[in-house]
Amino acid sequence: MSSEALESELADFTDAARKWLAARLPPRGDASRRSVAVFHDLPFDEERALIARIQDWLREKFDAGYGALSWPVEHGGAGLSALHEEAFAEAEREFETPGQHELTSVSTALIAPTVQLFGTVEQKERLVEPLLRGDVLACQLFSEPGAGSDLAGLATRAVKDGDEWVVTGQKVWSSGAQFAGWGELIARTDPDVPKHQGLTTFLLPMDTPGVDVRPLRQMSGGSSFCEVFLDEVRIPDSLRLGEVGQGWSVTLATLGFERGHSGANADLGGGFTQLVDDARKLGRTGDPEVRRLLADVWIAERVAAVSAQRDRETRLAGGEPGPLGSLRKLAWAQRLQLVSAAAAVVLGPRLVADAEDGSYRWREHYLGAPGYRIAGGSDEVQRTIIAERLLGLPPEPRADRGVAWKDIPK
Repeated sequence: MSSEALESELADFTDAARKWLAARLPPRGDASRRSVAVFHDLPFDEERALIARIQDWLREKFDAGYGALSWPVEHGGAGLSALHEEAFAEAEREFETPGQHELTSVSTALIAPTVQLFGTVEQKERLVEPLLRGDVLACQLFSEPGAGSDLAGLATRAVKDGDEWVVTGQKVWSSGAQFAGWGELIARTDPDVPKHQGLTTFLLPMDTPGVDVRPLRQMSGGSSFCEVFLDEVRIPDSLRLGEVGQGWSVTLATLGFERGHSGANADLGGGFTQLVDDARKLGRTGDPEVRRLLADVWIAERVAAVSAQRDRETRLAGGEPGPLGSLRKLAWAQRLQLVSAAAAVVLGPRLVADAEDGSYRWREHYLGAPGYRIAGGSDEVQRTIIAERLLGLPPEPRADRGVAWKDIPK
């Protein structure tokens, strides 16, 4: 199909999607009063209710053919392109949706495609469509207290016992684990080989005996993140995801989906519209530093829009952005930090005061934004990927290269 024909098809698709959305959702309200929070600060019952509303909306979209738009029809999708997916998301932003949550995003955009890519026929039949439809929720069980950016150094052990694996260890920063029915777990199955080679991935039912989920209170106020303790948890080999010892490849696929998805939701956190509205209300638009920072935020948002358009044109031409996902993720995390810096200057002491005008809401953005410098791979990890895979620079020297994990100093 020519690019002109595709553009015409996308326009027709967007018109139909907008009509479908308008029949179900009210129009979006004033963008300047939109929530600027990066992470939720909700009591347990309210957070669970929010997730339930999002699940209902996922089901409604999926059943109408607007869920998993870019997935092949035989895999439960609509068989359309990523451009159709983007067009629908853009139209959806014009309406008031139930909201967003890390757990539902992880389930649909990260774990569902990973299971589709590496799962057995039985695993796919059991989980892929339920994950895409919102019937089942799954969290990531990756990071550990001693293995964050160096994820391959993880210590959680899985030992084979007949047709089962016995898993013991601890995971941390697992978004939404307290509400998840499943987890994608990576564990060490062979300590006698280099750290990247001795890992295996599993699909873990979160109600399995020995799984203990403990929410962590974040500095932004919420408790979406969790630590998960695994005490001789038994997982049948039928729930192993991928081959034994190939867990790093499975994990890299999930992380790749995560980096590609980071920043895809333009509504996460605050931005120029909210900042300039508060600056006007506070009479701060004449301050040179305020004006400079507002301009920086505006420029960053325009650059992001141009980058997104460049990616779109690449796909129209039949290409894929590839490792540029790391560049986009890094730029997005830095933009969140820039918005925080601008909010601090615009508001001054109001940032930490419960002012009647509601300007204190920026506190939720300021305290939440740093989290995305870590989530999906830290800024330093993204820079390493950019240096080695985009710029072709030589890899950094590693003292643990080729060394068995058990022999690495801990």
